[in-house]
Amino acid sequence: MQVEAAVLRSGSDGYAFETVTMEEPRSGEVCVRIEAVGMCHTDIRMKDRFLAGEAGKTPLVLGHEGAGVVEAVGEGVTSVAAGDHVVLSYPSCGVCEVCTTGRPFGCEDHSRWGFEGVRRDGSTPLRDGDDRPVRGKFFGQSSFASVSLTGERNVVKVDPTLPLATLAPLGCGIQTGAGTVMNVLKPGVDDAFAVFGCGSVGLSAVMAAAATGCRTIIGVDVHAGRLDLARELGATHTIDATADDPVEAIRETTGGGTAYALETTGRTDVGAQAVGALRVFGTCAVVTGM
Repeated sequence: MQVEAAVLRSGSDGYAFETVTMEEPRSGEVCVRIEAVGMCHTDIRMKDRFLAGEAGKTPLVLGHEGAGVVEAVGEGVTSVAAGDHVVLSYPSCGVCEVCTTGRPFGCEDHSRWGFEGVRRDGSTPLRDGDDRPVRGKFFGQSSFASVSLTGERNVVKVDPTLPLATLAPLGCGIQTGAGTVMNVLKPGVDDAFAVFGCGSVGLSAVMAAAATGCRTIIGVDVHAGRLDLARELGATHTIDATADDPVEAIRETTGGGTAYALETTGRTDVGAQAVGALRVFGTCAVVTGM
């Protein structure tokens, strides 16, 4: 199959749109026609690392927030069929101790499956116009392409009436922020919760906190537009970190600090603020891109 893909090559200025050849799906694989894909901070960081000279990983197709329509499935695939609408997410082996105890997001093999861009046997489904291999399994999907060859464990079937362009970020950014709130922090109705960094992960956390009934939700950022959106999505208070000290503002707003905080920026100074804004026995979660 001929596929259009955004290929990243060492020494280049960025992505080059190329026609590559994709294999037919192997056992356990799903061929998905990509209709929409988000660009995550991890995609940006990995691109910068490779272009800066990290060897051995290019040529490579990035992308890990894909959504589309199943075109074909390999032997043994039973959860989806041709014509199904799906969202693509992260890979997991399904057999390690972590996967078998219901926590596939922590798969022991995730680093190799997620970032090497190849199958477990080291092969790749893509080849370029000179018949050279192109890594096409980033996060098990490499969805910066017109078609993705992914694994059955990577796909989640969704309602075909829902817009795939809206659903695509569910594969990483949205479930990361929302999952941290709903599955890890679990703030109560009377708990104060602060989000440092109102990008896609932080805003997803704001929405999740609002959905769980948390009555005090504080968004902290340096961009006015993001703070406006945080209020629209459920934040009860917002703090512009360029104008106010977030720690002092949060302590004043809450009468002593928050029970929970989420830091999404990856900056050590912001992480210190998130911890400093906690009350005694408060909990801070740190979730950032690679």
